[in-house]
Formats: sequence, C-alpha cells, structure tokens
Amino acid sequence: MAVKILYIEDEEHLGKIVKETLETRGYELRWETDGAAVMGAVEAFQPHLVVLDIMLPHVDGYDLCRQIRAFHPSLPVIFLTAKTETADLVRGFEAGGTDYVRKPFSMAELMVRIENQLALFRQGKGKSPSRETISLGRYEFRPRMYELEAPEETIRLSRRDCQVLAILAGSVNRVVDRRELLLAVWGDDSFFNSRNLDVYIRKIREYLRHDPSIRIQTLKGKGYLFLVGH
Repeated sequence: MAVKILYIEDEEHLGKIVKETLETRGYELRWETDGAAVMGAVEAFQPHLVVLDIMLPHVDGYDLCRQIRAFHPSLPVIFLTAKTETADLVRGFEAGGTDYVRKPFSMAELMVRIENQLALFRQGKGKSPSRETISLGRYEFRPRMYELEAPEETIRLSRRDCQVLAILAGSVNRVVDRRELLLAVWGDDSFFNSRNLDVYIRKIREYLRHDPSIRIQTLKGKGYLFLVGH
C-alpha cells in the first residue's frame, strides 16, 4: 500500500512541483490549498504524514497543527516555513510539529525529511510531544475518546465539542480568533455557523463549570481567551 501524504500549501506553482515530484516517487498525495478544509481531509484521507505550510489563508498553521495533533497524537507533521526566527521554529515544535523545512527548499531535502519522519514513526521513536490526554485544571480531556473527565463525572462529547475544545486547549491563555475558529471547525464563517459556535461555547463553559480556575472569556470583535489557572 502506498504511503499517503496530506500536503497543505496555497502557493499554486510550488504545490504542483511538490505534488508531481512526490507522486513520481510512489507516494499517494492529497493536496489542499485552504486550511479550512484540512481537518475534513485528515479524517477522509487518513494520511501517514502531513506536510503543512505555516502561512495559510483563513487558518493559522500553528493552530491547525494543534487541532490535527489533538485527534492524531503520533501523526508526523512537517512544517514548511519562510520564517527564519528561532522563536518561530520553537513555536512550531510546541504546536506539535515533528520537523520543519525552510523555504526555499530543494525537493531532495524534503524527500530526505519525509523518509526520516516515516522511519521514525515506524520505529515508534517519532512520538509527538502532545499527549492523548490533555490536562485542563481539574479535568482530563481525551479528544480521541470524545471524553472530558470531570471530578464528578465523565462527559461524553460530540465531535464539534471536541473540535472546539481542542482548538481552545491548544491555545491556553492566548487569544483564539473567532473567524479562524469558525473556518477550522465548520469551513466557513456564515451567520448560521457563528450562532452554532455560540451554542458550543456555552456548552463547553457548562462542562467546565466545576473548576472556577478555567474561564472562556469572550473578546468582542476578536474571539476568545481560554484561561486555565487564573
């Protein structure tokens, strides 16, 4: 069975080169140009590895990686980045990336890094720094199990619950842009989906009510601040 690679890149010329090169090497490739479509593609395509450009329309690559990582803790993710600052690379690894390639890059370098990540994954050494269980104050969040373990009960979550909470949990004490959240979970920021998001935020607040140190603060015109331990 061919190794499946999900490739997320909005630069058309570069995307075509990478797609054609990887396919000639025997990989099965799915190329997405819009970050908002990625989570659906991950579930439908079930890739062995993700190659992810950080600078994407609609969705921040770091936040997208956190969401992928919440549902697939051991999936290798190689960041493509034009950023050169050490702080940006550290942020990429903290988001769950397992390797990075700086733009511009040669196809030979990308191929070596892909093969290396696949080899590490097969050997069980390429474990993600993220955990299958995410600690949130007095709660344990298990996105792959669709569960939020509270002190008094274990709450069964819907898929949308998990997606919204996973994005918030990946950005603790940082502002989550409302529009980016809508695009990541629903794929568009229509009025109808915006009202749906309000419903899910209220539900998650209710789930987390037993720990007063956890708050979801609404920032009008911006998004949400997910505070833990404040």
